[in-house]
Order: sequence, then C-alpha cells, then structure tokens
Amino acid sequence: MGALLITYDLNKPGQNYEALYDKIKGLGSSWWHYLDSTWIVDTHLSPADTREQLRTVLDASDSLLILNITNDASDGWLEQDAWNWIKEHV
Repeated sequence: MGALLITYDLNKPGQNYEALYDKIKGLGSSWWHYLDSTWIVDTHLSPADTREQLRTVLDASDSLLILNITNDASDGWLEQDAWNWIKEHV
C-alpha cells in the first residue's frame, strides 16, 4: 500500500501505551514516531486493515485516525532526520 499516518487519543485512564506501540511497530517494515500521538508506518496494509489490527489494543472511548500519505503533501517543522525518514519511506 505505502505509508499510513496513524494518530490517536487514548481517553481511558491507565491506558497501556506499550501494547499500542508494539502493535504499531509490527504493522510494517519501518515506522516513524517523532510526535507524541502520531506515527507514520511503511506498510502493505490498508487503513481499514490497520484499524482492525489496532482495535485489539484500544478501548471504545479512544479516538483513532488513519490516512494514506504521500511525500508531495508534506510540510511542517521537524528535525532533519525526521524529514530524511519521510523522504525515504513515503
């Protein structure tokens, strides 16, 4: 598929972030995580398949957004190593 942007709000107190992090890291060949609740994953999975994978470690009160992304639609303020990863994987 390509690169997916995954962002979330975990709303339940005491949420297990490590289980979510491990699940996201296992979604694809490479991942990027420079911002607190935002990941980019280089994966063959669709957004719907990714949602189903992450559903197992999220609570019903949590929020989740998954988007296909392209390099020509990126901009912002990040460290150079973040842009290097994005340029290589997106």
